[in-house]
Amino acid sequence: MIIYKQFSFDSAHFLPQVPEGHKCGNMHGHTYLLTVYIEGQPEEHSGWIIDYGDLKKAIKPIIDQLDHHLLNEIPGLENPTSENLSIWLWNKIKPLVLGLKKIELKETPSSGVIYEGF
Repeated sequence: MIIYKQFSFDSAHFLPQVPEGHKCGNMHGHTYLLTVYIEGQPEEHSGWIIDYGDLKKAIKPIIDQLDHHLLNEIPGLENPTSENLSIWLWNKIKPLVLGLKKIELKETPSSGVIYEGF
């Protein structure tokens, strides 16, 4: 069984590796939508895989590092593409959340990344 919880955050960034004149080389912002998927079997007593409140507590400090910040200034995100941000998020979340299956990160309603780790 797979459960999920969504989180949103607003961040600015620019992509320093794009060709000169590319619009994403300019600073701009997104309202990101992060979905965290957890795989497991419901625990017999509670009936839950994980308490959503506990999941929220685990993820909140990570989201707080990103929300209303310039991603390029965060160590490890000097080239903050959605792909690189997904890897960064995975590496922060994986040690905290037992059963992490995948994450989905949308930078717009129609564009995003699904990452299942390496």
